[in-house]
Formats: sequence, C-alpha cells, structure tokens
Amino acid sequence: MRTALLQSSGRPGSVAANLEVLDRAAERAAAAGAGLLVTSELFLTGYAIGDDVARLAERADGPAAEAVARIAARHRIALAHGYPERAGDAVHNALQLVSADGTRLADYRKTHLFGAFEEEHFTPGDRPVVQARLNGLTVGLLICYDVEFPENVRAHALAGTDLLLVPTALMHPFPFVARSLVPVRAFENQMYIAYVNRAGREGEFDFLGLSVLAGPDGIARARAGSGEELLLAEADPAALAASRAANPYLRDRRPGLYGTLSRTGV
Repeated sequence: MRTALLQSSGRPGSVAANLEVLDRAAERAAAAGAGLLVTSELFLTGYAIGDDVARLAERADGPAAEAVARIAARHRIALAHGYPERAGDAVHNALQLVSADGTRLADYRKTHLFGAFEEEHFTPGDRPVVQARLNGLTVGLLICYDVEFPENVRAHALAGTDLLLVPTALMHPFPFVARSLVPVRAFENQMYIAYVNRAGREGEFDFLGLSVLAGPDGIARARAGSGEELLLAEADPAALAASRAANPYLRDRRPGLYGTLSRTGV
C-alpha cells in the first residue's frame, strides 16, 4: 500500500485552516496513488496551543471528524489524523483512522504522555493496542512517545500489526528517535512504521521533521528533511512476509522468561 506522510504543522489554533491543508494533501496523495495519508500529532488543532487544547477538543464523532471523513470520501483515500478528543470531562491526545469511503475504522488515545505540557492538558488512554484492517494490511495506532516504549511496539507485533502509524511531535534535542530508534523498532518487531512529525517552531517547541517510513529490515523507505513535506513510500506485504520468514526474533522469543517485565517498577 502506497502510504503518504504529511510532515506539516499546518496552522496552529485553526481547525478550519488545517482541514484545508489536509484536503489539499489528500488530493495530492491520492493523485500519486496513495491509499493512506497520515498526519502529525494533534494536526487538526496544532500542538503548542496552550489552553486552546480544551477549547478546540471535540468528540470522536464531532464536526471536525465529519469533515475529515468527507475529505477521505471525496479523494478516495484513507486518512489518519491527530486531534484532541473530548470524552466527558477528559481530553485525550488522540488519533483516528477513517477508510477511503469515510468510515471510522479506529480511534486511539495516547497512553504515555510526554512532559509537563501534555500531563497538564491530557488524560492518558488505557488501550495499548488498537488496530484495523486496511487494504489487506493490519494497521496499528500509536502516538509519539508511545513508540519509545519497546513493550508497546512488541504488543502490536504479537497482535499482528503490519503497518504501525505513529503521528508525532518530535522536538529538539531528540533526532536520534527518528533517525535510529524508529527503524530499530521496525526491525526488531518485523513491521512497517510510519512516523510522521511536525515541522518548525511552535511556541517553546522546535519540531525536527525527519518523518520516516521504516521497513521491517530497519531501512527507511523514505525520509523527510526538516521542512514541510509530503512523503510517499510503499508498505509492501510481500516484502514484509519475506522479512518475517528470514528474521527469527518473534518466533525465538521465550515468554516464560519475561514475567518480571510486568511486575518490576521504579
């Protein structure tokens, strides 16, 4: 499946403007043959928007989600978009996947919050593995800091995820996450990982770009620079099957030895 990664911060604070950016990107990606377009973390509202997080948060089936579904259906491309989700009194850092006909396929809430800003404005989710079937692949969802915990990605591998979508807001001084950690996660768990970042400065944050689609062999199929970019690369089921047959990590596991991982804490 040709996958498009929209490395962009859009216009922080304006959902309407970001929907326009998404619409244009969806049109370009679909014209290039992509079956899926993935945005950055909190793309619909912006990341560094302070208390506007709560003001702009919407339900998973709210007006913004309906607008995204219409964009997907209009351009016949599946979309994964980051946004703040309102659920009762809580606000979650969320990711929604919709199909090319606009049907909601999956909703994920970030489980590991990063830093004081996120801890102040969001409630963590509690479902570590969220998946959907799309164009013959099992697609899994995580957000940013979640992928830095090996347990999260291994849980997806054991659940059969083929392509892991990871919208992110990776900032200075952590370029090694995009350059090294994400490809290693893809290799050790035998999956594709679409890691899609914001770009440029927002308030106190300086986002790195460096979005990447990493393959199960640990090699980047495509990698962005530091600016706004629409990246295109293939998530090939045949290459995935061949890599899994050649790499013994998952079949050579000894789960009986790992029990302390769930019991040991700091």
